[in-house]
Amino acid sequence: MAVDIVFPKVSLETDIGSISRWLVEDGSAVSQGQILFEVENDKVAVEVEACASGTIKFSHSCDERIRVGETVARIFPPNEAVVQSDKQIVDRSTSNPRPASTPGDTAVASKAGSNRVIATPLARRLAKESMIDLSTVIGTGPGGRIQKRDIDPARSEVGLKAPAPAGASTFASSMSDQQILALFEAGSYHIVPHDGMRRTIARRLTASVQNVPHFYLNVDCDIGKLIAAREEINKQAPTDADRTPLYKLSVNDFIIKAMALALQRVPDCNVSWTDSGMVKHKHSDVGVAVAIPGGLVTPIIRRAEIKSLSAISDEMKNLAVRARARKLKPEEYQGGTTAVSNLGMYGIKDFTAVINPPHASILAVGTSEDRAVVRGRDIDIARRASVTLSCDHRAIDGTLGAELVDAFKRLIENPTMMMV
Repeated sequence: MAVDIVFPKVSLETDIGSISRWLVEDGSAVSQGQILFEVENDKVAVEVEACASGTIKFSHSCDERIRVGETVARIFPPNEAVVQSDKQIVDRSTSNPRPASTPGDTAVASKAGSNRVIATPLARRLAKESMIDLSTVIGTGPGGRIQKRDIDPARSEVGLKAPAPAGASTFASSMSDQQILALFEAGSYHIVPHDGMRRTIARRLTASVQNVPHFYLNVDCDIGKLIAAREEINKQAPTDADRTPLYKLSVNDFIIKAMALALQRVPDCNVSWTDSGMVKHKHSDVGVAVAIPGGLVTPIIRRAEIKSLSAISDEMKNLAVRARARKLKPEEYQGGTTAVSNLGMYGIKDFTAVINPPHASILAVGTSEDRAVVRGRDIDIARRASVTLSCDHRAIDGTLGAELVDAFKRLIENPTMMMV
């Protein structure tokens, strides 16, 4: 009996995805445990294995939009005849004639290339308000027409609020693609289509800025003692048989540790906002922003408050390498209680970062530099770095946020306190 291979769920945010590449040929023999194809979500590439041996027959090709749980291929046992895929391909241009139009529910077709998307005006308006690409929605109306009932689940998936009622104030809509392109000379540009990662970043951070009331707290930290401690620790690091140091701490490792401990000292900041109540976390799970081609990902150091600096350093290096190769597991970048974004290596003095829910805060770290400081009646030179804490005002009030920044400053300026 043939075995169905179904499309896996690789993201908490959507039930629709696509196969990035097949690793076997259609109609070829496969073995149980063999990697069949890769699925890329906005952060990682997930490999899907064969659950049986036999001859594989594809139901979907690369880059098609596929719902989670839908059959993408079938594996036929060696002694069973291979039958053609029963996938139904709908030609929307020749589908069943649509019924007579009714007010507010007339089908409208918009052509993009050779593909036609049929949707009612109401569905189109709701999709536009919730930033939903209609090409990712499967219509259940006559001839595959997309209706309001098809849009509602997609609106829940993206996690955006329903549109404001008539008369309520809303954000002004941005310029259309045509309006933007009309401002530039034809042939003076080319368009690179957005991938899943860039769309997800745009959607989540737009929702965060619109729905999360941010406020910012900035402070300068004297990191002279930290620099000296880092150099001494790295100098004394044990080596392996090849005399290679077993670890090499970075300034970012100290920042992660200090933020984790600061949250333990001010536990009311180690929270996540929900409409039903405040989620208070026991451990400090610190996400660290890592730039990867086409976007960024935030792998998480779990229970960072109880880990040594060397353990944090090793784990962070491993996560960063796998993040850039898009090999992280969902549990390695989803969740967390706060985050750190460090642009100091680019010479950025200070900046503000956007909170990524369910976090209630994010720490933006600028470059360290020698600055003139006043000590009593004398002017001295000190190594300083500016940090800016973004807070979700629903969960963290101003005074509470100031306590967290102060706790972080005390730790980062006295690194020996992190080793107690």
